[in-house]
Amino acid sequence: MKITKATLYAVRFPLKEPFIISYATYPDMPAVILELETDTGLIGFGESVADEHVTGEFFLGAFENLKEVLVPAILGMNPFDIEAIHAKMDSALVRNPAAKAAVDIACFDLMGKATGLPVYQLIGGKTNERLTYPKVLSIESPEIMATKAVQAIEDGYTSLKLKVGADKAQDDVDRIKAVREAVGPAVPIRVDVNQGWKTPGIASAAVRQLEGLDLSWIEQPIRMSDLHGLAEIRTKTAVPIMADESLQTMEDLLEIIRLGAADVINIKLMKCGGIYPAAQLAKTAEAAGLACQVGSMVESSVGSAAGYHTAMARNNIETTELTGPLLFSEEIGDLQYIHPNVLLADKPGLGVTIDRAQLAKLTVKTHIIGGTTV
Repeated sequence: MKITKATLYAVRFPLKEPFIISYATYPDMPAVILELETDTGLIGFGESVADEHVTGEFFLGAFENLKEVLVPAILGMNPFDIEAIHAKMDSALVRNPAAKAAVDIACFDLMGKATGLPVYQLIGGKTNERLTYPKVLSIESPEIMATKAVQAIEDGYTSLKLKVGADKAQDDVDRIKAVREAVGPAVPIRVDVNQGWKTPGIASAAVRQLEGLDLSWIEQPIRMSDLHGLAEIRTKTAVPIMADESLQTMEDLLEIIRLGAADVINIKLMKCGGIYPAAQLAKTAEAAGLACQVGSMVESSVGSAAGYHTAMARNNIETTELTGPLLFSEEIGDLQYIHPNVLLADKPGLGVTIDRAQLAKLTVKTHIIGGTTV
């Protein structure tokens, strides 16, 4: 089996409401959908959601890198040769993990369809019976976030994730306290600062005010490059610290382990290059005694399903946060959510059916590479 053809779709997924985090406000979510076809007639889908603030990629840049470099490099290869495919991509283009993730995910979708197996059976089998997700709240006033948190619990969510970090740290403390008071002591709350508290001193002062709130963890309180600062904060608080933007490569993980910079790591397929490297990160973290989460760059059903398959197959991936499809007013796939569980289809590959009419509607740019033979 060989990859003979690729079609790229630059799309914009409309959001139900703007997605607000510390470093950006998104009115919609741009992505690149990759369709790979083989000489056996199989079709696999992948997705790239670039973030210029995290991986340094822009979505149209990812489109061009796939068009000009990555897809031409892997045409003619067998999707089962995933190690060789990653080596070929890495030799052709340095970093750019979100673009590479599209190829990786599409290859796993093809492998699953070729064998008749869901992707998780190809990378370790089923280790988790239930995959859950929190309600993610964008940055707003304490009163609005508290009201939305109460509504989320009434709607069936069992945990919350609070986005903070856009204003002064004290304003964020007020937000978090308001939500905790509104929902009571039993609801698990995760806090994601997205690097917004800048320095270890500011972050440590904020964390000390939050220690009595029984938070699940505080995620990436300071800038991604400051692993020494992250380790310093961890020594000053009993609240677990999660590394997110700081973790992209295996080298990053090894340094986090060496410094003792985190209690939990957030693995995202778009940060590390897809399912294959994500599974490697999880296994290395397990050896170091670190718990893992598979997080989201706000992908559609395609990228979200890939993340859930990865989580399904690893013992130490304890939580997931792949809620992109719930945030969109229009989508291209059919990944099913019933609060607080995702229903991962037990079908070959990713288990996602693509609505081609919706894909055409949301596409702003397309390009075809290759043909029926290579």
